[in-house]
Amino acid sequence: MLAPQASRAWRSGRAPSVGCQSRVLSHREHLAAPPEPARAPRSEDPAPPSGRRGREAGAVALSAAAPCRCPDPRRGAAPRCSPILHGGGEVEVPAPGPPGREGSAYLGPGLGPASSAPPPRRARGLPGPPPRRRGSGRPAGGRAPEHFPGPAPARPGPAPPPPPPGPPGHAPDTPPRAGPAPSLKGTGSRAVLGRPRCREAGAWANLTNAIRDTGWAFLELRTNGQYNDSLQAYAAGVVEAAVSEELIYMHWMNTVVNYCGPFEYEVSYCERLRRFLETNLDWMQEAIELNKDSAYWHQVRLTLLQLKGLEDSYEGSMTFPTGRFTIKPLGFLLLQLSGDLGDLEPALNKTKTKHVMGSGSCSALIKLLPGQSDLLIAHNTWSSYQNMLRIIKKYWFQFREDPQENSPLAPGNKLVFSSYPGTLFSCDDFYIMGSGLVTLETTIGNRNPALWKYVQPKNCVLEWVRNVVANRLALDGDSWADIFKKFNSGTYNNQWMIVDYKAFVPGGPSPGNRVLTILEQIPGMVVVADKTSELYQKTYWASYNIPYFESVFNASGLQALVAQYGDWFSYDGSPRARIFRRNQSLVHDLDSMLRLMRYNDFLHDPLSLCKACSPQANAENAISARSDLNPANGSYPFQALHQRSHGGIDVKMTSMALAKAFHIIAVSGPTWDQVPPFQWSSSPFSGLLHMGQPDVWKFLPIETWWD
Repeated sequence: MLAPQASRAWRSGRAPSVGCQSRVLSHREHLAAPPEPARAPRSEDPAPPSGRRGREAGAVALSAAAPCRCPDPRRGAAPRCSPILHGGGEVEVPAPGPPGREGSAYLGPGLGPASSAPPPRRARGLPGPPPRRRGSGRPAGGRAPEHFPGPAPARPGPAPPPPPPGPPGHAPDTPPRAGPAPSLKGTGSRAVLGRPRCREAGAWANLTNAIRDTGWAFLELRTNGQYNDSLQAYAAGVVEAAVSEELIYMHWMNTVVNYCGPFEYEVSYCERLRRFLETNLDWMQEAIELNKDSAYWHQVRLTLLQLKGLEDSYEGSMTFPTGRFTIKPLGFLLLQLSGDLGDLEPALNKTKTKHVMGSGSCSALIKLLPGQSDLLIAHNTWSSYQNMLRIIKKYWFQFREDPQENSPLAPGNKLVFSSYPGTLFSCDDFYIMGSGLVTLETTIGNRNPALWKYVQPKNCVLEWVRNVVANRLALDGDSWADIFKKFNSGTYNNQWMIVDYKAFVPGGPSPGNRVLTILEQIPGMVVVADKTSELYQKTYWASYNIPYFESVFNASGLQALVAQYGDWFSYDGSPRARIFRRNQSLVHDLDSMLRLMRYNDFLHDPLSLCKACSPQANAENAISARSDLNPANGSYPFQALHQRSHGGIDVKMTSMALAKAFHIIAVSGPTWDQVPPFQWSSSPFSGLLHMGQPDVWKFLPIETWWD
């Protein structure tokens, strides 16, 4: 049984607002970077993105004619812009306001909307990125970091100052206590997100950094349909980088700064990876040129243009590409490849891979409530705790389906998803879209080395791009699967669940099909089936990193692991399969769904036992893992069961009514239901870099509301 929860009042109408207040605030803050050993730079090193540290970021506008007049609510008037860009464009820098955690950026209006506009050149008067100040500074918003760690002990360099105190109420020297669990009836928060408007802007973005208070930042981004699609896409990347550069820098440092870089460098693998990515990018550019009328390749180009804009904006060198363009293979592309790299590494013979045998990577549940009254969808991400710098994003594009000016707008232009700084897709994955679809996945991976031959740089589109394109173009589960399975890269191999709320009738019988589509991908194989009837028969669909389809299960090499380690690797007998089967009947509303998705009672639940382990109780064997709680000196049959800085780091949920309004109910951080909250300073992993993160992760659920 689930542990009893404290009864608290969930006040959806008068909860404290933590969202954007339509203000434009000054970004003067500098971020501290960890000390680095002196060494000669290598050209192959992936730069921690060298953004414009200390730049005042206000409302950014590029224009070819009259200056823009974007409203500044603090002054009650439209400030005049200072023309410093080519062609009469402007960068508006409002008067400094009080320190805060919000920022907005505009890009527009003179780069389009028609192709008659001259291509912009690099801005005159905008200096390149200044050198970062090492070992000092302040985070975004003028606040001290909640817990600013030094580099890992193995890295040379002077030690940083002691960490400042954590968030209010969480003294770092006080051991956190477990529970009661966060509940939707508890003192949660509503993230109310509003936006100022600049009608001439090609793109607009607003960021609210509420990580200190909720564990989440919130980004809203919108483009202007008066501009052509290419300009919208590039502008979208530009403004996202402008408002989130501090978070991007910290996330880069926490997660990929060493990847093929100065501290961990496998020369041969990194060269193979570079060649693979360069060849793949070139092949996609060729396919785009050869298929100029294709809706699919049009969306691929827009996705790459958005990445190009993000990278250019961060580096302070914005030049809209009018033809073929290049993307750095080991630059911001690495932030998009966090899922694909897990399969590229073994395919390219990396000696030390990211993959941990048996490691879970997400739990998901789709639950049909009694009487078919509602269909709830929930997902929790399993990842390294260094990845806990999180953003909930809302994109509202005005892209056409294909390059023709009279073509309809893409059905998935408007979407909300959980994500990370500098990442243009979810990667968890969890999306709510204006097409009526909700898509989510858990990773199934591949353990069969014979399949890596299908991972080739040509005739493939990496998963993160196919993911974006399918979400944008699909109208239902069938069309989503048809789009996604094209050019299967064999990387980031997942079980995808596509829920079509348009086909769901509350209180009605099973429509027979269309409500739930399941897709599983491994190298060389994609299997798709409609599972609506099974959902209505069983009342739930659970996903937990093991393939459902027998053909995928067998081809991916799991039979050998079942033979060696037993039911832990089987579809029906794994710990999460059994816990979901036992506890799913307890879900009757959003609150009980949240409790199940945060469930980890490994010390008392017999289904969490590992008989081959010592001790047998194992925190990996739960719906939301807490592998940091496993003893370091224990005995375990395979690596996933060891003590690790890894576990469930969030929950995202929605219902039919919530999805229509693009609302997500979310909790950030490792579960603290039946176990103590995670605290960096008292954990065995305090030496891992975790810039910008709170020390104690003890947050209540929030619900996003978009203005």
